[in-house]
Amino acid sequence: MIAIWPEGVGLETHASLPSTMITARERAATGERGPLWIHAQRQTAGTGRRGRPWRDIPGNFSATLLMTPPDPNQAALRSFIAALALRDAFIEQTGRTDLFTLKWPNDVLLKGRKVAGILLEMQGQTLTIGIGVNLAATPAMDALETNATPPISLREATGVTVTTDEFLASLAMAFQRWETQFLTYGFEPIRTAWLNHAAQLGGIVTARMPNRTESGTFTTIDSTGAIVLQTAKGKLTLPAADIFFGPEV
Repeated sequence: MIAIWPEGVGLETHASLPSTMITARERAATGERGPLWIHAQRQTAGTGRRGRPWRDIPGNFSATLLMTPPDPNQAALRSFIAALALRDAFIEQTGRTDLFTLKWPNDVLLKGRKVAGILLEMQGQTLTIGIGVNLAATPAMDALETNATPPISLREATGVTVTTDEFLASLAMAFQRWETQFLTYGFEPIRTAWLNHAAQLGGIVTARMPNRTESGTFTTIDSTGAIVLQTAKGKLTLPAADIFFGPEV
């Protein structure tokens, strides 16, 4: 049982689901507007960005938040809110502020390796935010792209064991705090906080897009959340891309 939970936020828990994202879509299609967290102890058909499989291992964390943003044009900015909330949840559970960084656009790193991923989807006026976390075990490396950030688990890196219920309570409370700040003050404080913990800020990254690849220095994110690179051809602003650390190889 989860003892601490944000007021006005719903919760569904399941022993097993094919995908919390799929269940959230089904709830939205029947009129649910949230905020509602859908949590599964086991996920059998989870996916990540661009339809890539998210391998679920017993003890790891899978949940989706279904919500209706007041302004659909700002829905994508919840990726940064979710990343900050994840970082806060990790710190609450481990007491370590020095281990966790944020990788644009939607990953959390632990000692430079991927410990959590975020996936956003809009369906009409509703937004689903899927979150996967390697709490207990590290996925195998064989499905990763070349030069992709290698994974790690919280337990492997820190020795800390956290149940999925404990982590969800921390995450839901943290998300509510950042969401309230966003609705009150806008994106700029979120942007500043995210940049304070950004991985590879000031370093060389490679951005891969469907039709091209660009490398440059990661200088900032702008007011829309797009990444800004300084390249040999000048400043480049990218609203979407897969980011890899280091120059193109």
